[in-house]
Amino acid sequence: QPHLVESGGGLVQPGGSLRLSCAASGFTSGFYAIGWFRQAPGKEREGVSCISSSDGSTYYADSVKGRFTISRDSAKNTVYLQMNSLKPEDTAHYCGAAAGRVSDSVRTMCVRGEYDYWGQGTQVTVSS
Repeated sequence: QPHLVESGGGLVQPGGSLRLSCAASGFTSGFYAIGWFRQAPGKEREGVSCISSSDGSTYYADSVKGRFTISRDSAKNTVYLQMNSLKPEDTAHYCGAAAGRVSDSVRTMCVRGEYDYWGQGTQVTVSS
């Protein structure tokens, strides 16, 4: 059964860095895209960054452009989110997600959250 496990969250000071990992398993038929989403208390879930499993095309939310970088290790079926210059507003619960089929562009899928499988997530807290 498809399963996603995230790691790498924690407490950091503003300006610090973290690297999140999301390991995928049980996708016997493969998957088309993996993304990172976050949700803070009182806020709606936001697509942070997503990447295509085929051509590597990416999407970044405007709020994280220039600070976050998504990457993948195909051999390990793992996707990473390198987060630099972290701000208090980045504080949220971050979840990885995978799509079993492509319903639209990576950008649209990420913005709409059109993913099929979701991990439990990892907490990121940015505070002094």
